[in-house]
Amino acid sequence: MTSEDISSKYLQVRNLVKYFGDDKAVDNISFGIDEGAFLTLLGPSGCGKTTTLMSIAGLHTINSGAIEVGGLTYTEPSSSIFLPPEKRDIGMVFQSYAIWPHMTVTQNVAYPLEIRKLNKSEIDDRVAETLSLVDLTDMAEKNATQLSGGQQQRASLARAIVSNPRLLLFDEPLSNLDLKLREAMRVELKRIQNEVGITSIYVTHDQSEALVMSDEIIVMSKGNIEQSGEPVEIYSKPNNKYVSNFIGVANLLDAKVEKVTEDGSGEVTVQYGEMTARLPCRIGRGVHQGDEATLSVRPENVHVSRDKTSDSSIEGKVENVIFLGNHVDCRVNWGEYEWKVIAHPRDRLKEGEKIYLRFDSDHTLAVQQ
Repeated sequence: MTSEDISSKYLQVRNLVKYFGDDKAVDNISFGIDEGAFLTLLGPSGCGKTTTLMSIAGLHTINSGAIEVGGLTYTEPSSSIFLPPEKRDIGMVFQSYAIWPHMTVTQNVAYPLEIRKLNKSEIDDRVAETLSLVDLTDMAEKNATQLSGGQQQRASLARAIVSNPRLLLFDEPLSNLDLKLREAMRVELKRIQNEVGITSIYVTHDQSEALVMSDEIIVMSKGNIEQSGEPVEIYSKPNNKYVSNFIGVANLLDAKVEKVTEDGSGEVTVQYGEMTARLPCRIGRGVHQGDEATLSVRPENVHVSRDKTSDSSIEGKVENVIFLGNHVDCRVNWGEYEWKVIAHPRDRLKEGEKIYLRFDSDHTLAVQQ
């Protein structure tokens, strides 16, 4: 994203640098998002995503750069600007829920409005409306200790949004929930965010959460931004091997780019042990003819047949077949390399049989290593 692109955004993070001692946690990153959008910072532990979130919240002081929201500068060290966290008008939802156990749900949710000294009738109306939004009306007078984990997280969300803040920040909010509840809460959080329309930034290491919930994803590594874009773009057109490997499952092979055409298609040679094949593909950003690259193929884009249907088909042996209802998860050996393949149950693949793998050039991508 260029400086010009960022300057038109509701949230603007420009050239953010943050050190902890001699360690650079965030390395000169810039990004922006539109008002009302849902942005996810995605990456493994230590990639800088939480540090970035806490810098936006004002819980970390940055070394250089600037953060601006809706035309208001939150922090800019070069101009000696630092707006305290309590003046940034931000709602936060943590993985630990952080609701007060000695208070009722209503008292927890009302607290931010009481701090702002709103009159009681307005507080009552807004709390009731917010509890209805998060489906906690029936729990209004219960203490936090009487709520389930999912209910506590919804109470935490209600408290964060009741004052209609400028920004809503999520720090791994679902990581303490079991898998089934976590999957349900992903959809619920996104629904609520859509209804209230608060600009939101969500931090997670869970790729599924990012793909399900986000309008835009920023993939981070070692304090840097590897790629940003809409979920479908990040998944289908990763910039490099790191992004391809981190988002979803991919077959990744070292490749030599043999041909690049004006329309962005091309061919690569892949080699693994004694096996060699020349395959059609799309050529990713920053990859040129003659380059060493990585071939990235999603399992659902590997086609199987018992006959060789094209010159670029390669022969393999079915090693594993796992029936999962609407699809079959397969492993197919090509020499020493094991292809991950998603096949249809009607293919009736059997372990040990010879098959051919075919690759659709539109969904086979050569990316930077």
